[in-house]
Amino acid sequence: MIQTIVNAIEQLDKMVWGWGMIFLLLGTHIFMTIRTGFIQRKLGTAIKLSVTKDADAEGEVSQFGALTTALASTIGTGNIIGVGTAIALGGPGAVLWCWLTGVFGIATKYAESLIAVKYRVKTKDGRMQGGAMYALERGLNMKWLAILFAFFGGFASFGIGCATQVNAIATVCKENLGIPEWSIGVVVAVLTALVIFGGIKSIANVCEKLVPIMAIFYVVGCLIILAFNYDFIIPALKTIGTLAFRPGAVEGGLVGRGIMMAMQYGVARGLFSNESGMGSAPIAAAAAQTRNPVRQALVSSTGTFWDTVVVCAMTGLVLVTSIMKNSSIDVSQIDNGGILTTLAFDQIPYLGPIILVVGIISFAYSTVLGWAYYGERCVEYCMGKKALIPYRVLYILVAAIAPIAALDLVWTIADILNAFMAIPNLIAVLLLSPVIVKETKKYLGHLDKYHDEDIPIVDK
Repeated sequence: MIQTIVNAIEQLDKMVWGWGMIFLLLGTHIFMTIRTGFIQRKLGTAIKLSVTKDADAEGEVSQFGALTTALASTIGTGNIIGVGTAIALGGPGAVLWCWLTGVFGIATKYAESLIAVKYRVKTKDGRMQGGAMYALERGLNMKWLAILFAFFGGFASFGIGCATQVNAIATVCKENLGIPEWSIGVVVAVLTALVIFGGIKSIANVCEKLVPIMAIFYVVGCLIILAFNYDFIIPALKTIGTLAFRPGAVEGGLVGRGIMMAMQYGVARGLFSNESGMGSAPIAAAAAQTRNPVRQALVSSTGTFWDTVVVCAMTGLVLVTSIMKNSSIDVSQIDNGGILTTLAFDQIPYLGPIILVVGIISFAYSTVLGWAYYGERCVEYCMGKKALIPYRVLYILVAAIAPIAALDLVWTIADILNAFMAIPNLIAVLLLSPVIVKETKKYLGHLDKYHDEDIPIVDK
């Protein structure tokens, strides 16, 4: 009976994350790119705004704080291990499709963040709240769909945001440092409690410091490996571009599996990594101090750029050059992205494994913090402020027991819930696309001149 239920859940996961969901997300990315007049062209302005304070505006945290909180949840183990899995299963061409997903996903991240800020509300105690649930309720009068989004988001936070991440930390610490898994759960639970009970301001304060450091640390490691593999950078780029569209074999045992396989695994990995269209990051965007929705939407869109266009692409290039350089590696026998990544970082004497371990630990812990905030907002939307303390306590307990729990089924269920989050969010983005276009035209040329309309105060 139990095995039958497990099999049914696994089949549901394959169904909801099949080609239909991939085309829905990728199609929304392309559609919003066109509707916003290729908003990606404003990337330079967006990066500049992300490090510019807008203290004269309403909000709980700085624009940079909101961005790093969102990045905390998106720059995770998927950037390190997930890209390797895409290459192992879809071939080197998957890297190009992962990158393209990030390029077009910038427009969707912009769109969903814009409506999150436009329809946000202020509680009587001064906290800003927003996201797909408020856009659905206030923008489309679809509260039933808003409740579904919040319901799925609240439960998903325990799986993909907490349990799986803590388990990854415990596994890497046990394998590389010999630390018992149960003790890692306790330590992570305590560190998480110290942060999340302070709310978004506390979470953003930690993320502002942790995210840039961990990203730079990891990127430097990648650059060192690329320096070792410099002779293979150009051949790797050619290989990635070629095998994204046709099957074949090249130097180093790399095999292209054709456009369909490369696209399926590359696009899926990119979507999982940057969360564009999932509706999670806009929840953090809604708390930002910003004059108008376009300003913060631009800042939020840079998250997809850093996560996929930079970090995932760099990981992919590191892995492909490493495989081509070390032709003794039999890639056909490897279907685990973690093994490929470990082999690549082993090229750096002594420091390589340390960089990888620190990267996985910091990426995973930051994801725990980011998703704690997403889950809080979803739970509060459904059940009110009284549910915050019980939610935080349960979140910490999940973190404590995650290292000793069987997580295969938890991961699968969280995967399904993420898809169920994406569908209401994409409905909001697509149906409110005329509002997004109107707001973009209204504010884009006057980012520092005009303030958004008054934010309503609600009893929450």
